[in-house]
This record gives sequence, structure tokens and C-alpha cells, in this order.
Amino acid sequence: MLKAIQLGSNSGLRVSELCLGTMNFGQPGTGHQGDWTLGIDEARPIFKAAIDKGLFYFDCADVYGVGECEKVIGALLNELLPREQYVLATKIAMPMGAGANQIGLSRKHIIEGVDASLKRLGHDYVDHLVIHRHPHAVPGHIEVPIEETMEALHDVVKAGKVLYLGGSSMFAWQFAELQLTAQMHGWTKFVSMQNHYNLIYREEEREMNPYCASTGVALTPWSPLARGILAGSYRGGFEEGSTDRSKGGDRLRTQSLYRGAMDFEIADRVIEIAEKYGKSPAQIAVAWLLNKPEIHSPVVGVSKIEQLEQLVEAASITIETDDVTYLEELYQPVENLLSIGYS
Repeated sequence: MLKAIQLGSNSGLRVSELCLGTMNFGQPGTGHQGDWTLGIDEARPIFKAAIDKGLFYFDCADVYGVGECEKVIGALLNELLPREQYVLATKIAMPMGAGANQIGLSRKHIIEGVDASLKRLGHDYVDHLVIHRHPHAVPGHIEVPIEETMEALHDVVKAGKVLYLGGSSMFAWQFAELQLTAQMHGWTKFVSMQNHYNLIYREEEREMNPYCASTGVALTPWSPLARGILAGSYRGGFEEGSTDRSKGGDRLRTQSLYRGAMDFEIADRVIEIAEKYGKSPAQIAVAWLLNKPEIHSPVVGVSKIEQLEQLVEAASITIETDDVTYLEELYQPVENLLSIGYS
């Protein structure tokens, strides 16, 4: 059973120890993840199992399924729980249509995008709005003045449409600049950072993780299982995919993110430690994150109830110090994905 934890020290918001990522729920065949998307009837038992296990923090984004994900998540939550009993996050910034202003973090798109998300979700407000990238790092869009972005985000908070703000993958200096800009103007600051961090991509340990730890910002990493690599979906190479997702078109995205020389050797060590503890590789990969005090509620994705139950159990696993060292010692620095375009 998951416990409720405070989301960093800069907010009074409490979330579950794990956050359910919902990219794989929506309308099958719609969006970039369409070949492994589950519809509402397939998602319902997973959501019920999550709630029964104490998971009440749910993360989606407008771009997932080009809006279809929000429709499913909003409908399920309205059906299954009173509004005050869960925490709902969504994200904004990615393109939602062909229009010149249907993308990015301009005032126009923030105001219109939040309203559109609320309509799809069937909610009056979201607990947690996460900007999907830095205002200058949205692919194919202009560099929006950060003052415009931060004031517009503050305005949707003050309008009662959003309760808390979060950031996602960006350089630490960019995040610090956004936070300082908000502080200087008396605008709402970010309480969380949803960054790319796992056993085979640890570049965030250089600056972002310590910055957030020292300033009370919660770290809620995405891809804690490295898109299945750390769960054993690939055994030794990308051509060895064993799941619908790892064998489908999404594999190319995985290959673009994970290019370290030691990736699969580290994954093998995860399997080895899992066997030692009598656990699954996915449990060990998530437990490794949760054993770090700066990490709050990693965003996990599942397609089966059994996967969810395993990850919930990971929250109670303590990995011995020597085993943590064994898992970490093979890591070699890789090119920061933010430096070469997109993480």
C-alpha cells in the first residue's frame, strides 16, 4: 500500500509515492503512441487497482493521443473517485494542431490550452500543471519571452484553473532562471521538476537534481524504467524487444534516448540484483530511485494490473548500499540529450 508524501518542501500538496503516467491510455490508433494505446474499458481495471493500492496521483498531457488521453483520464477519475481524493496533473507546450498558436508557451496558447484541457478532462481545475519543456525548447516553435510564460502561468493559477506548477526536462540554469523570474515579480513558482532520470541516464545528477534538492523542489522523474530497458523488455539489444511497445514504432524513440555504451550491461545488473532480492527488474529500477531522498513520486507507466502491483511493492524495497554501488558503478557519462536537441 502506497503512502502519501509531501510534494517537495515548497508546497502543501500531498501525492502518492508513485505517480501513474497515462501516455498509453486514450483512443487506440490515435497519436504517436497509438499502436500500444489502451482504451477506456481496458484502462478502468488498472485505475481501480491503482486506487486500491493507494495510488492517487495521475499524470497526463494534452499531446498524448492529441487530447484523447485527457478525455479517458478525466472520465475515469470522475467515475471512480470524489474530486478531493486524487491529484491530477497535465502538461502543456507541445503542438495540438496546425495553427500557428496551437503550440508553445505563449500567453495565448497557455490560456487557450488550459481551457481546452479542462474541457477534455471534464474538470473545473487541475491540481498540477506541468510545462512540457522550457519556453525556448519546444520543437518547431519560437522562443517565447520567459516573462510572458511565467506571468500567464501565474494568471491561470490565480484564476483557480491550476493549483500548482511544475517544470519538465530543461537545463538547470534555465529552470533557475524561470524560478528567479517568478520570484522577482511575485509570480507563482514551480514546486516540481519532472526530469529524465534513471539508472542508464544519470546526467541530471550533475546539476538539476542537486539544484532541486537544495531548493525544496520535488523531483518526479519520467521514464524510470528507461522505456522498458530496465524492466527487461530488451535483452541485450534493441532488436530483442519482447513487448508490443518495444517491438512497435515507438522503439525508434527509445533508441534515440538511450545510446550509452553500458546501457544493456547496467540492465543486466538490474536483473542480477532482482534475482538476489527475489524481485523483478522493474521493482529494483524503481526502488533505486525511491531510495534517494530527493526523489518524489516517479512517473510510472503500466499496461497490466500485475505490473502496477509490482511497482507498488517497489516502494517498500530497501537496496543495500553495496548493491546500489554495484548498480551504479558501470555508468559512463553520455552526451546530454538536451544539448543535442530534445530529451
